[in-house]
Formats: sequence, structure tokens, C-alpha cells
Amino acid sequence: MTDRAPVTGNEIDDLVRLLARLPGLGPRSARRAVLQLIKRKESLMAPLVRALQTALERIAPCPVCGNLDTVSPCKLCTDSKRDRSVICVVEDVADLWALERAGVYRGLYHVLGGTLSALDGIGPEDLNVAGLVNRVREDTPGEVILATSATVDGQTTAHYLMDRLAPLGVTITQLAHGVPVGGELDYLDEGTLMAALRSRRPF
Repeated sequence: MTDRAPVTGNEIDDLVRLLARLPGLGPRSARRAVLQLIKRKESLMAPLVRALQTALERIAPCPVCGNLDTVSPCKLCTDSKRDRSVICVVEDVADLWALERAGVYRGLYHVLGGTLSALDGIGPEDLNVAGLVNRVREDTPGEVILATSATVDGQTTAHYLMDRLAPLGVTITQLAHGVPVGGELDYLDEGTLMAALRSRRPF
């Protein structure tokens, strides 16, 4: 039996369909969420609409590292307390957020925007690889941590980055113990991320 949307006004149907596109929300969960929003217009829906409008207008990728923020460069790049001798390379902003939640890394970041994938036709020119190479060449950090996922595409990307960065004379390390093969950073707990960062090894 298919999970069909109930017969309602077009505006509600549109809202359900839009929410159902979000990761982790199918049509049924989206309908429940919409119902809660409608029941709590003033306390929930109105603040959510304002927050979404602000996000639409103000949030943009950082031109330096690729993080998402309302200021440019982002707050992480301009934080004077962060260790500027280390750059941690991640696939996506979600991975950056996961490392920040763990609270064990105080260096800078670089968001690639994905991984190399021959099957999906994603090459180096589709990722923020050139920006990383330029940062390493100009800022001369002491270490670059390749924090790509332990998947085939993640490791392929790490090897490609190592080949591009090695001639620049920077120390290149990779996350080690604690990250399972096939694991993605955004799904790992803080303890696992802490172990991986502290046990990183030369690449």
C-alpha cells in the first residue's frame, strides 16, 4: 500500500512535498512535521520562517575554507585562537561540523565539496582542490590532515591530494584508528573522532 498524501489544500501539499525532500524525512514524517508547524504557528512556524529567510539571505560559503557562515571570511578562519599551522581537509561542511562538535581540533579547515568519483563523473576541477593547493602554497602550514572518509572515493581523493600537495613540502597526515572502513565522519561519535585525530599518521 502506497503512502499517499491526504487530500488537503495545495499550500499544505506543497509544504509536505518540500519537507519530504530533506534527508531522513519521507512523506509520512513530513506530514507529521507540517501538522506540528500548523498547530504551533506562532511558537514554531513563525520563528522557523524568519530563520529560513535569514539563512536564505545571509548564509554563504566562506571564500577561504568553504565553511557556511553569515560573515566572510567565516568565524573559524578569522578566529585568532585557532592553530593556523594546521589545515584539516574534509569532504563536506557536515564533516567540519562533526569535528567541531567533537571539540578536539583547533586548527583551520578546508572543505572540498565532495570526493573524486569516476562513476559520477566528478573530477578534481569539480572540487575545491585548486583552492587548497593555493592555500598551502601561500600560507605554508606545517601540516595538512586529510580527513576524507574511509570509503573508496574518499581514499582515492586522499591519494590524489597527497600527490598534489607532496611537492609543496608540507607534512601530510591522515585520520587513523577509530574510523571504520567505509565510515563517514558525519556519522561517527565524538569519542571515535577524537581517537582518529589523536592517532593520525603520516600519509
